Amino acid sequence: MKKTMFLVFSLLFFAQNTAIAQQIAILKYGGGGDWYSNPTALPNLIQFCNTNIDTKIDSEPETVEAGNVSIFKYPFLHMTGHGNVFFTDEEVQNLRTYLLSGGFLHIDDNYGMEPYLRRELEKLFPDRQLEELGADHPIFSQRFNFPDGLPKIHEHDGKRPQAFGIFEKGRLVLLYTYEADLGDGWEDPTVHNDPEEIRTKALQMGSNIIEYVFKG
Repeated sequence: MKKTMFLVFSLLFFAQNTAIAQQIAILKYGGGGDWYSNPTALPNLIQFCNTNIDTKIDSEPETVEAGNVSIFKYPFLHMTGHGNVFFTDEEVQNLRTYLLSGGFLHIDDNYGMEPYLRRELEKLFPDRQLEELGADHPIFSQRFNFPDGLPKIHEHDGKRPQAFGIFEKGRLVLLYTYEADLGDGWEDPTVHNDPEEIRTKALQMGSNIIEYVFKG
């Protein structure tokens, strides 16, 4: 009964709030990983989106905790970091309900999340596997075209960039970008001293993700 009431409340809460505006929040998680990394990334991406793809996103994203019902106020959650990730059982239930109710989670590996994240995703979706998105997926051909798929923004281990997804009835509910480090490219130019061409690619790819979720 408790789980059923939680589900009903969450669905109603989500339906009531997603109609208000296009909004983004940063997902805070446990385990000791630096969920707060890349502090200038999302504000810069939001500014780029509001200018180039006609969104009206609040310039300063809120921070929400994985287990809090407040995540249902936001149709788009962003998660990043370098290290350990851990979700409690209550957080798993909350996140799963959010995603299956129409929410979207973008996870951008800032380097080092991968083994911990995959363990937690198995808890979140034990009945699904991450599927690699091909270059023909529409997320790569929104306002900006990426015919080769996910762009490489920051070099770490010499691996190719990959975009993975989890789907629910054909809908992409979770996107995991790996070995691309989009968030570093969204940061202020002085943080990583990336060439303007690289930063532009990162911002364009980020705006494609947002456009795909909000306007697709």
